This record gives sequence, C-alpha cells and structure tokens, in this order.
Amino acid sequence: MAEEAPAPAAAAPPKSPKKKAAAKKPKKAGPGAGELIVKAVSASKERSGVSLAALKKALAAGGYDVEKNNSRVKVAIKNLVTKGTLVQTKGTGASGSFKLNKNQAEQDRR
Repeated sequence: MAEEAPAPAAAAPPKSPKKKAAAKKPKKAGPGAGELIVKAVSASKERSGVSLAALKKALAAGGYDVEKNNSRVKVAIKNLVTKGTLVQTKGTGASGSFKLNKNQAEQDRR
C-alpha cells in the first residue's frame, strides 16, 4: 500500500531537430509605400492637399495594389506625418487631406 508509482522523469517526448525555414520570398524591388505617397502628394497641384481617397487612386494608377496593401498605406501616411514629411490639413489619423511640409523640404535641401 505504501508503494507509489515512480514519477515520469521525462514527460515530454524529445524534440526533433528544427526543420530549416521554408525559402523566404524575395523582397520586391521598387519604392516603398512611403516613397510613392510622397511622389503622389508632390505631383498634386491641389492647394488644400490630397485626400486619402485621391492618394489611393494615384497609387492604384501607378500600379500599386492598394486593396492588398491598404494597411501599409495607412501606416506609411501616419509615419510620414509624425516624421514631419507630410502635414495633415484635415482629419485625424490616416484619413483626411495631406500636403508636403514646406519647412521639411527646405531643411532637406540644406
């Protein structure tokens, strides 16, 4: 009655060696979303800036898949605003209108 079953020392089976990671997809060459957005905004002649919808249309016309990369576009816009490259004239977050920051452009030229 006082006998107890020995506790299993190794409960987990030994792990098999890790398999090599699958071949990673090569990174596509070409400009990123941020660079394309800056080009689209700089090409615009709108005085009040370019709206998000107009930016997406311009990117789509340039061959960028906006529907697939919608979140990347939004994140890129937010980052450009926080860096000071773009100024948000209307709206909040990634929505609204955006134009290039003239002060930032002058600093880059110096």
